Amino acid sequence: MAEHPHAALVRKGYEAFQRGDMETLRSMMTGDCTHHVPGSHPLSGDFKGIDSILDGYYGRLYSETGGSFQVELRDIFVDGRGHAMSVHRFTADRGSKHIDESGGIVFRIVGDKMTDLDECVADIDKTNDFWT
Repeated sequence: MAEHPHAALVRKGYEAFQRGDMETLRSMMTGDCTHHVPGSHPLSGDFKGIDSILDGYYGRLYSETGGSFQVELRDIFVDGRGHAMSVHRFTADRGSKHIDESGGIVFRIVGDKMTDLDECVADIDKTNDFWT
């Protein structure tokens, strides 16, 4: 059985992110896409627009961790109505700090593009501590 198109889109996005392929990610998002990042740390908040997401958030994930930020996709769930939910594990080093944590993203998909990414983490306090 073929993978649902929304699951395939999310999988392709994770693969592009891991390769650092921002042009592929750019092609997968609407111009007004928003990535919501939980927490109360310098990288939390709403990143609205492709450039804000790719440079303002993803670029900072890379620069703040010296390129050590890695994410491993574990599962994707779809509802067939424009929502997909990923479950992943992420690791990174930042100065003397290390994080190895579970998280996920709820995606809103319209047509074949991502319009909204709502990120969640298993332990928000641990994540806040890592980024501060």
